[in-house]
Amino acid sequence: MPDALPYRRIATEEAYAPPELIGRWKALIEKGANLDAGFVGQWGYFLGESPRAKGIVSRLQDLGEQRIRDMDATGIARQILSLTNPGVQIFDGDTATGLAASFNDQLAEAIRKRPDRFSGLAAIAPQNPAAAAKELERSVRKLGLKGAIINSHTQGQYLDDPKFWDIFAAAESLDVPIYLHPNTPSPRMYAPFAEWGLEGAIYGFAIETSLHLLRIIFAGVFDRFPKLRLVVGHLGEGLPYWFFRIDFFHAANVATGRYPNVKKLQKKPSEYFKDSIWVTTSGMAWESPILYCQKELGANRVLYAMDYPYQFVPAEVRVTDELPINDADKKKLYQSNAEAVFKL
Repeated sequence: MPDALPYRRIATEEAYAPPELIGRWKALIEKGANLDAGFVGQWGYFLGESPRAKGIVSRLQDLGEQRIRDMDATGIARQILSLTNPGVQIFDGDTATGLAASFNDQLAEAIRKRPDRFSGLAAIAPQNPAAAAKELERSVRKLGLKGAIINSHTQGQYLDDPKFWDIFAAAESLDVPIYLHPNTPSPRMYAPFAEWGLEGAIYGFAIETSLHLLRIIFAGVFDRFPKLRLVVGHLGEGLPYWFFRIDFFHAANVATGRYPNVKKLQKKPSEYFKDSIWVTTSGMAWESPILYCQKELGANRVLYAMDYPYQFVPAEVRVTDELPINDADKKKLYQSNAEAVFKL
């Protein structure tokens, strides 16, 4: 078990994948179907024979003793589990909707077996927004899940499109967050990244997800759903460093009318970030940007995450333990913020 500390380490972006999902992905790739190049590139590697890939895929499928041992070895008291990218978003709408419900049932059962160590987010299928909203409601009310995971774009489509807003309405009504998790760049973006191996966690994830988040903000989603809460990993995918320019040039574009879609918002773009969006430290065990985000967003807005099993590096926990912040803010980072956002 984790060491006795004045806080409990809660890790908030921790991935899993049922064996059935891994099997379906493998079959799609082997069939050579007309698939998203980013999906094929990412999972063609992870379903391969390298020791690193095999280790990650093995850990992804385990919701039992191996995962608990890894948590104990790194002092993690609780994981918030979510279906790894791209989840069910690679399938057709009917298939994805059925799989999401099945996987949510399986996740809830795993949590019932270890309620002291696991919580979870529901998988949903944005391909069918009305069904996704219903599945989110079922998962929260009947299964006890704590929100939804959406692995960024769905076959190149983004959530700024009002056809998806039933999902936002459901999350706001249920008072649960949506975790906007990275995906590889959408088909229209992919090629320039892949030429230099930049499409994945090294860079493409951050660019694709930060673009998606800005599209959501600029579309007025938070004006329409003011109580909606989003969570985004990797310390905001770089966006906190761009606040000044984003605010300045959004205002300039509104004033000039240069872009027909760009309308005046009720707040500055950065203010939505500070009021409605939380960031996690997943994959970013680095003192300077963690402290920067706490300064710019507030200590209540930054949550700890490990990014297990993709970035399972026990030494990185020590980086967070040794941050030069007071005990109250460290407890917020590790425990209290997660308890508040996910209603643990």
